[in-house]
Amino acid sequence: MTDSTTISNTANLLKYLNLDQKGSVQAEYIWIDGSNGVRSKTKTLSKKPESIEDLPEWNFDGSSTNQAPGEDSDVYLRPVATFPDPFRGGDNLLVLAECWNADGAPNKFNYRHECAKLMEAHKDQKPWFGLEQEYTLFDEYGQPYGWPKGGFPGPQGPYYCGVGTGKVYCRDIVEAHYRACLYAGIKISGINAEVLPSQWEFQVGPCEGIEMGDHLWMSRYLLQRVAEEFGVKISFHPKPIPGDWNGSGLHTNVSTEAMRNEGGMKHIEEAIHKLAKRHKEHIAVYGDDNTLRLTGRHETGSIDNFSYGVADRGSSIRIPRSCAKEGFGYFEDRRPASNACPYQITGIMIETICGGLE
Repeated sequence: MTDSTTISNTANLLKYLNLDQKGSVQAEYIWIDGSNGVRSKTKTLSKKPESIEDLPEWNFDGSSTNQAPGEDSDVYLRPVATFPDPFRGGDNLLVLAECWNADGAPNKFNYRHECAKLMEAHKDQKPWFGLEQEYTLFDEYGQPYGWPKGGFPGPQGPYYCGVGTGKVYCRDIVEAHYRACLYAGIKISGINAEVLPSQWEFQVGPCEGIEMGDHLWMSRYLLQRVAEEFGVKISFHPKPIPGDWNGSGLHTNVSTEAMRNEGGMKHIEEAIHKLAKRHKEHIAVYGDDNTLRLTGRHETGSIDNFSYGVADRGSSIRIPRSCAKEGFGYFEDRRPASNACPYQITGIMIETICGGLE
């Protein structure tokens, strides 16, 4: 446990969470702000909604979230997906919402809208995604959680998938987040401690189409909410610790139905050749400060050059050895940074390998 003074007093809170809500439902509206983070606020509903259409549109002050100027600050929230609330329980909901301007146009940071159109246009190809979200835990003073005060732990080696004191940190937070995701219906498929001490990864997927971005963003929200109760900060920065330490990525596993079937390797190779031609366009939306991570070291390829290979974690695109052996399956794009937007990643991926909008 951390000695932070900002931990929620859970025992006291539970007394109130167990009180009867008299039929009302608390809906936590969640959106992506103008700084690639999540925001939320709560609305009381008189009854449990039966569908997404039953949830009202809402609004917020976009000038306080870097999404609108002060003289025209109203930004509207349009619900697009709901999840059971693991914090409040009962009929209470988490509501993922898109951001729209007063003139009826999607907010400039609403990357979901364009992504959804691309997924709908190419739904016949049944694109599947699996994202591997790496992140690092820090204490409230900006120190990597569990690291020696004023010093460094031993070199990388024993921490990846490690077990035991001195090898792993914050397992309590990681386990709490895992269970919260399962309760909420997030398609979380696993967790593991990563190469950098205090760094972890969780995987979400396989998800089809727009569901990938929805579930990944909601899992990020849940992670930060869980860590909040432990007084720990979550960093999605792609190079959280300078020096000879691994960075954090959002490795993206991709397949279409044709790739998953017999003879799919031909379609995988065709997709990779298309990706090679748009390397710069992909890097442009693959996260901030990715130059600090994609150096050609620490299991990354160079940000300036496109490469691919079988079982090669130092390349831009990795084809799993099992897929190369069987002749079908999926490929992994290792370029996206841990702070990249999943809507932008999956959107440009489909645009490149399947074609854009008509």
